[in-house]
This record gives sequence, C-alpha cells and structure tokens, in this order.
Amino acid sequence: MTVRIGNCSGFYGDRISAMREMLEGGELDYLTGDYLAELTMLILGRDRMKDATRGYAKTFLRQAEDCLGLALDKGVKIVANAGGLNPRGLAEALNKLDSGAKIAYVDGDDLLDRAAELDLGSPLTANAYLGAWGIVECLNSGADVVVTGRVTDASVIVGPAAAHFGWARTDYDALAGAVVAGHVIECGTQATGGNYSFFTEIADMSRPGFPIAEIHRDGSSVITKHEGTGGAVSVGTVTAQLLYEITGGRYANPDVTARIDSAILTRESSDRVSITGVSGEAPPPTYKVSLNALGGFRNEFTMVLTGLDIEAKAALAQRQFESWLLSRPAELDWTLVRTDKPDAETEETASALLRCVARDSNPDVVGRQFSSVAIELALASYPGFSVTAPPGNGAPYGVFTAGFVDAAEIAHVAHFADGTDSVIAPSPQTRALEELEQPALPTPRPHEPTIRAPLGILAAARSGDKGGSANVGVWVRTEDEFAWLVHALTIDTLKKMLPEAEPLTVTRHVLPNLKAVNFVIDGILGQGVASQARFDPQAKGLGEWLRSRHIDIPETLAYSSGVEPAERPGGSGVEPAERPGGSGVEPAERPGGSGVEPAEQPDKKGELG
Repeated sequence: MTVRIGNCSGFYGDRISAMREMLEGGELDYLTGDYLAELTMLILGRDRMKDATRGYAKTFLRQAEDCLGLALDKGVKIVANAGGLNPRGLAEALNKLDSGAKIAYVDGDDLLDRAAELDLGSPLTANAYLGAWGIVECLNSGADVVVTGRVTDASVIVGPAAAHFGWARTDYDALAGAVVAGHVIECGTQATGGNYSFFTEIADMSRPGFPIAEIHRDGSSVITKHEGTGGAVSVGTVTAQLLYEITGGRYANPDVTARIDSAILTRESSDRVSITGVSGEAPPPTYKVSLNALGGFRNEFTMVLTGLDIEAKAALAQRQFESWLLSRPAELDWTLVRTDKPDAETEETASALLRCVARDSNPDVVGRQFSSVAIELALASYPGFSVTAPPGNGAPYGVFTAGFVDAAEIAHVAHFADGTDSVIAPSPQTRALEELEQPALPTPRPHEPTIRAPLGILAAARSGDKGGSANVGVWVRTEDEFAWLVHALTIDTLKKMLPEAEPLTVTRHVLPNLKAVNFVIDGILGQGVASQARFDPQAKGLGEWLRSRHIDIPETLAYSSGVEPAERPGGSGVEPAERPGGSGVEPAERPGGSGVEPAEQPDKKGELG
C-alpha cells in the first residue's frame, strides 16, 4: 500500500504552470507545494507591513483559481505552506473562489507579538517551524485544501503520509522515512535534474518534471516523476537533494529527528529510486524560529575596467570615490572581479568588474548622494570609465537569525472548514539533539601516482544557505572513489580550495551510505541571504566552485572517470600533479604586468624597438 504525493513548487516564484502539469500528468493522491524560505518570510513581512490582508504567496492563489476544480474532479488533496505570514487570509481568499472545496488552515507559528516575552528581540518577522500534525488533523477533518504558515519544508509531505496511514506520534521510523522523502521532493525539480552537477548526463533537461514520492506504510519510499516529463530521477539526483541544506547525520524536525545517515538509496528502474532503512528518533525539545529583522539600507554600483593596468585603475577609482563622498557609510565593501583575459579577442573578455556595496542605518547616506558620486567620476577617473547601471536609491535589507523556543510555548492550531479548530500538542517525547560520532572510515588507498585535476571530474556537489552559514555536500559514485574522497577532502584541504572559508569555522560530517562528506561553513554568508554580503548570497554556486578547483587525484580513478592519459594537459583541464606553477603562463609570455612581447621590449634608451 502506497500513497502518491507530488510536489509543484520549490520556492515562491517557481513554475506557475506546475500545479496543472502535475494534476494532468498522471495519478496523485496529494499535491504539495513549498513556497517559503528565509528570504521569502522577509518579503512577505514587507508585504504585510503595506497591507495587513496580505502576507501570503499570491502565486498559489492564482494556481488554485486555475486548478482547484481539476483537483476536486481528480480527488487530489492539496497541501501547501503558501499561507506564509497570513494562512487565515489565504484560506479566506480561497473560499471566495466558490469552488466548493473544503478549505482548512494551520497557524500558531507567528510569534511576532510574543517576541519580547520569548526573548527573541525586535524582529520584523518571527515564525516557529511547526510540524505535520496540524496538517494531519485538517486532512482527517475532510479538508480538500490545507494551507499553513511556517511549517518545516518536509512537513507538507509528512502530514499527508501520516494522515493516510494513521501513524501515531511515536512511529518515529515511519515519520523519519517520510521526512527524508519530503526533504527530497520539497525543492521541486532539484530532485529531477535541476541544479545537478552531472546535468550533462541527462538526456532531456529542456523542462524537468516535478517529483513524486510514493511512500509506503513503513515510511520507505520511491522517488519518481510523471512519465514523459523531462529531467531524470537517479541515485545521483536524489543524493544531491538529500545533501541540500543539512548538517550531519541527524536531521531534526518538530515531530521526529530523521537519521539521514541511515538512508539507503537503490535504483529500481528508470526514473525510480527507492529510499529504505531510514530510522527515526524523538524530536528535540525546542522549535527553531525564523527571525528576520531590518538590518539597515544598502546600495551598490559596478564599474567596468578594460584592458591594461586593471589593479591601478581600480585603486584610482576607489581612492577618488571615497575622497569625494560627503558621508561615509558604516560599511563600504569593494570587490575587484578579474574576469579580464590578456590579449582578449572581445572587449567584454578584456574587462574586469569593480563592485562597491554600501550599508548604513541611514537611507540618505546610501541613497543618491552615494551612487551619484560614481557618475561624477565619469570624466575624471581611469581611462575607459563606465558603469553597468545608472545610479539608484538605497534599499532596505534584512538580517536573518535563528532562535529556539520551548515546544510547550507554541500554540499550534488546526482550523477546520466548518469553523471549529483543534490545538495540537507538542511531541509526547523529546530527545536533545547531539552530534553523531565520526563513523568508521574506509581504509585509505595505497600511495599511487596522481594527476592534478578538477575535483568535479569525480565528485558532484550541492550547496545552499543556512542563515549566515552554508553547507557544501560532496559525493562520489563508487566505493573506491569514496575511499579516496573521505581522506583527501579534509577541512584543511577544503579551506585551501575555498580561500574564503580559511578564516571561518568549518565542520565536516561523513555520510558513508551516501558516499558523501558534508561541510558546514559558519558565517560565510554574513547575516544571511537578505543582507547580500557575498557575490553568491545563497551559496548556490559554492559547490560548483569547489568542483572546479584542482586537487591531486589518483590516476586510476581519474582515468576510470573518463579522463584519458592523452588528455593531459589538454582541454579537460587535467594536468600532471608534478607540473610546477599551474598558472598556465608559458615562458614566451614572460610573466609581468605589462603584457609586452619580447620583440617589443624597450631598448637601453627606453624606446620600443
């Protein structure tokens, strides 16, 4: 006996047609959607400040207006966290569609009015991550649609499974299995080939289909997608999503702590991967709380620097700009991005970018008086001066932090279609969350010849943001590769490969069942995605940067991955490990800043010959 639970949204702004595609594409029992993220809560908070009737994901309402009748006809129940900061408001808007659907909603996550009482500071939004049991109660009451506020991402999948099978609150293994299945599909097409390192191996990436979890009574599952849709479901795509935004082997939710380290992935057939063996433990005694506050105001501009003397041009622009400012912002960050190449065949590839970001509590300090100075420099600075956009006003930015509140302090409430409601008690058992001991590592490979090559010829990666921190999960496909990876990719090695992480605290978690190591880099994203403290504020590309970095790889593994000896040191980017330097500068180029060829070298009088 299985229940088929599909997903049609991985974030607020995902494919608007996905709800109809999933309903028309094949059989489903439930259709779920995840619309919330740390940044989304800030966006919805600002919406609610402008209009108290808003604060929910408006795109979900548009999808429901188009598809609710179809869902009712097909007997598919819909569960989504699109209620955001105002699940009641969304439920009322859905009722106005006059579809005949029974609409229920879950709230109690919003702690803003109690923030001071709960020692959460003075945030703009404060929302506890609720579990699945409010959803269960709503479905058991006969609801056709359940909308929630800030539940955990997996809860929109756990709720339907628990309601369908009648699981008890202490059926931890079954609940944990559903949490893992939910974690895989809640980000939509990231489970079917999207954001996947080995995407070139997928035959059709034109329009990946959304994922489906076929969950069994014992919590085991099969991840799949509708037949005929693009993308792919493989052990690789499922592994990548399992590693997304986690820490170690324990994955805490309000209803259960899932042991991700116990999951076993097996390919059943084309586009079908089973997840078995997941064990569960009692959840922690506290609920995590998403806190967003106004951090201040920010502005930025980017200058284009072309041709020779890039660093001197950047230094001149920075020196001039800072001396011309009327008021210096509290934070002023400069970044020179060397996208330029020597002797470039196009102007674009001969150019570098100089980015300046300012932050201050006073919007005037980072407003037009800030950005206009960059334009005032236009005829007085380096040769070839240009900027990528005209000056603009400063904009507010948010700061994310995580808080924790005792589970007994949360008023988790299920509101039914008939106007009645039910208060959801916290878990009857809890267990303090502790780090797992380091698992036994495979025997190191014997010493053997190596070549210098990108990590990504063997390994895939998936990275993402967790507040101001980021995780980078790295995995390989064979036991031989894992025996190399787990000893080669240490914390020290990672810091050398990603210099931005060198001064930061990094932890490593080994997950042998997934042939993976997961790194958590504390503080690399500053105060969270909304503060935009980094070029890649959500760390989505961090894993791909790591894969592009070179490391010493055993020749036998490199060759078995498809790199032929004859390719060294050709277009594959693979170089012999003993090759000195690694700069790629040939002797004839005579390293130096001038780019002057030998025939052009000045004679003794200082004139070009």
